[in-house]
Amino acid sequence: MYTHKLQTRMAALVAACALFAALILPAPSRAAGPLQVMTATTDLAALAQEIGGDKIAVESIARGYQDPHFVEAKPSFLLKLRKTDLLMVVGLELEIGWLPPLITQSTNPKIQVGAPGYFDASRFAQILEMPAGQVSRAEGDVHPQGNPHYWLDPQNGLRVAKGIQAKLSEMRPADAAYFAQRYAAFEQHLKQADQKWLEMMKPYAGRKIVTYHRSWPNFVKHFNLNVIGYVEPRPGIPPSPQHTVELIKQMKNENVKVIAVEPYFDLKTPNAIARDTGGQVVVLIPSVGGEKEITDYFKLFDNDIAKLKQALDATR
Repeated sequence: MYTHKLQTRMAALVAACALFAALILPAPSRAAGPLQVMTATTDLAALAQEIGGDKIAVESIARGYQDPHFVEAKPSFLLKLRKTDLLMVVGLELEIGWLPPLITQSTNPKIQVGAPGYFDASRFAQILEMPAGQVSRAEGDVHPQGNPHYWLDPQNGLRVAKGIQAKLSEMRPADAAYFAQRYAAFEQHLKQADQKWLEMMKPYAGRKIVTYHRSWPNFVKHFNLNVIGYVEPRPGIPPSPQHTVELIKQMKNENVKVIAVEPYFDLKTPNAIARDTGGQVVVLIPSVGGEKEITDYFKLFDNDIAKLKQALDATR
């Protein structure tokens, strides 16, 4: 028993020393292998992989099934960020609750805000819901620079991919032609897929829906839907009984039957609203990896459009 305890303590001590050394000692220099890329979310990782191919090694910090506003800052992330050449973030303060401390504590000068290895994807996207005037916490979790869920518009996916191509070419000029070729192939594929998605959604133009959180403004604008209300009374604020009663009344008055919910929210209130309005709850996936079958950016839209079509057809 004593020997086992001693071995356990020694193993823990060795692991702690390894972690300490990795955080304190300079990162080892690497040969010109794949560029080490970390992304805040799986959607950025998917876009980076499309353009970077085998010239990059990419990993996301947040998982696709997690709410990207709230991610546990694990010590293992520090080790990975310390070895990172390029960090891609969604920006617009989506990751403000967890990513800034990781960046600072990684002590990696390459990925600090403003450094060449820091890539803010929001700079390349069309941003919606930019508040006018001063924003206060009384309005909930409002993002003062605009809604950060912009990747749910395929056109923004294309814009961000173009920015990624430019950044990768800047960091690896010798591979610029390779990145340009992969961007051209991605652009062609995405435009063809988007044409198919728009055609599929055409019969539902103008249909009214309710969503749980404000995750879908870019999506509904691109596919010509109309969000008339939210299960949350304000962004990030849980539904109250009074707000729920008012939302049910509004849905009945406007004959709205579909409630779109992200997979990490409690379904209790949306299901109660659906029962009272004769509607239907549909769980839409906001990120690549939200379900195991959704392994790339294209499958994300394939999945959500198929589910939404089914719900809209069932509630005509």
